[in-house]
Amino acid sequence: MVIDLFKCIGCDACTVSCKAENRTPPGITYNVVLEEEVGTYPNMRVRMTPRPCMQCQNAPCVEVCPVKASYRGEDGIVVIDANRCIGCRYCIAACPYGARSVDEGMSYRTEMQAADQVTVPEYGVERTGHIKDQGLQGTARKCTFCSHRIAHGEVPACCETCLGDARVFGDLNDPESAVSKLASSSRASRLKEELGTNPSVYYLR
Repeated sequence: MVIDLFKCIGCDACTVSCKAENRTPPGITYNVVLEEEVGTYPNMRVRMTPRPCMQCQNAPCVEVCPVKASYRGEDGIVVIDANRCIGCRYCIAACPYGARSVDEGMSYRTEMQAADQVTVPEYGVERTGHIKDQGLQGTARKCTFCSHRIAHGEVPACCETCLGDARVFGDLNDPESAVSKLASSSRASRLKEELGTNPSVYYLR
């Protein structure tokens, strides 16, 4: 994924669409937009930095998982096997981007009728009902680039709803793809590259 920071207007459409698509519980948001004031008065501005999971090629979260619940799939997306996860939270502590959360079993069941009857697509199976009822309370959760959408030839929800067209998704291994060309641009950089995580998310600055 490539995110053009000059096109991001901080509308949070990516945050809202991600939450709606992945049915995340209260307190868990996979796509956040970080705000930072840059410059000195009176020449100041607010810089918006969307932060999904970086889908690192050398993912620290995968390395520290004692039960191999976190792994990098053939498509390059780092995913979690919720049935294997023991909720030790090592992966949450290891992620240098703050892109992981723990499911505390909270629900919107008191605010929304039939809230616990919707499918939770990220687990890759037809799970419905409250996460606590599934025995998955306490497990780690994270952005998966909407892998359930990718499997059907669609782009992640955050890319589809971005009002400024700031996000581009595709195959980095294809030199002819738009995302590959943008990632090789002189404007492209990645967060915390010095850590050697080799993130799959590039930013145009």
